[in-house]
Amino acid sequence: MSSANTVPLAPVIVGERVTTPLGGFNLTALRLEITRVLRNRRTLFFILVFPGIFFFIFGLSNKGAHAGDDVALAYIMISMAVYGAMVGNTSGGASVALERSLGWSRQLRLTPLRPVAYVSMKVLTSMTLGLIAIVGTFTVGFFNGVHMPPSVWLMSGLSAWACSFVFAAFGLFIGFLVPAENVMQFVGPLLAVMAMLGGQFIPLSQLPRKFQTFAEFTPMFGVGQLARAP
Repeated sequence: MSSANTVPLAPVIVGERVTTPLGGFNLTALRLEITRVLRNRRTLFFILVFPGIFFFIFGLSNKGAHAGDDVALAYIMISMAVYGAMVGNTSGGASVALERSLGWSRQLRLTPLRPVAYVSMKVLTSMTLGLIAIVGTFTVGFFNGVHMPPSVWLMSGLSAWACSFVFAAFGLFIGFLVPAENVMQFVGPLLAVMAMLGGQFIPLSQLPRKFQTFAEFTPMFGVGQLARAP
């Protein structure tokens, strides 16, 4: 067959990426993401059980031993709620490391989901975990002798939850930076050290002056102070 009789191939036209309202963000996808994260028993253990255990260790074990224990008990409960929110927000954001290792992030690039919508859903999922941690810790404290005015319960919880947003961003940063097989080994000890240095496990008044000065420059110190301010 001569080249004169050859039918030329039609040029391949690549269409533009389909756009959707809000960049693909929708409540159904958010609900599925939250449900998927809540199925992780390890995550629930760290955000619900750990803060409660620490509350019993640092709070209830010394209840009634000193004057003003009611205030100290509330202090420890709020501190443990802040710690749980920090763990929940960070672990929710860090879950992107696992998705990267499984190739899920590459699959999402083929969908109309925009990066901003993806990050927004991750942040909201992380904030949901943080809220669950705070409610769980406050519930344990309520049924174990913590007495505060209703306004203080509300304002302390909202302050701890709102300020823990920074740890959702921190979790996303770690998730995009650290490989999946190392993310929890890196994040877990780091959060524990940050909480200790920020005065969440031990009141800063019981630490040397140098540690108190250093703690004021840690993110946990600021979040804890705002949550305990009401």
